[in-house]
Amino acid sequence: MNILVINGHKYYWYATGRLNRILFEEIVNSLSKEHQVKTTVVEQGYEVEKEIEKYKWADVVIYQNPINWFNVPWILKKYFDEVFKNGIFFNTNAKYGKGGLFCDKKYMFSLTTVSKEADFNDSNGFYDMRSVDDIFISEHKMHQFCGMKKIDTFCMYDVMQNPQIERNLDRLRFHLNKHFNQ
Repeated sequence: MNILVINGHKYYWYATGRLNRILFEEIVNSLSKEHQVKTTVVEQGYEVEKEIEKYKWADVVIYQNPINWFNVPWILKKYFDEVFKNGIFFNTNAKYGKGGLFCDKKYMFSLTTVSKEADFNDSNGFYDMRSVDDIFISEHKMHQFCGMKKIDTFCMYDVMQNPQIERNLDRLRFHLNKHFNQ
């Protein structure tokens, strides 16, 4: 299997990206044992045409990024805007939402958030009974628009107060093994 792994973190003095880098490296190292893996670290720069070729090559694309204001970091959104081109990823001449040209590909989000897991799916919580995937609906719809199929999202919660890095690395390895090494 050909897998493209993208680190979409944006550096800030208060959020340096160390945790997302650890998870990104774990994904790459774990999957490289059984699969062909290419990477992109968006903040280090990229060439649009080379990124398009990576998507064409990949069977699966995995994004590692934090949830920033209930969405992907702006630098990753900019990347999507530049790379996901009409006529390559989708065809706007088809019925709306039915013109995806990457129907043979899958994608997965691996996310970090300061929210606690209990904040989601809680009738008294901030998210009003919504899951992480509900919060990320625009990203899921964007990939569906391109014809891609979703692999279950991985999320590491409470990363500022209680990151439990080793426990969550074990969870990530289990998740990857479940979806990629069957």
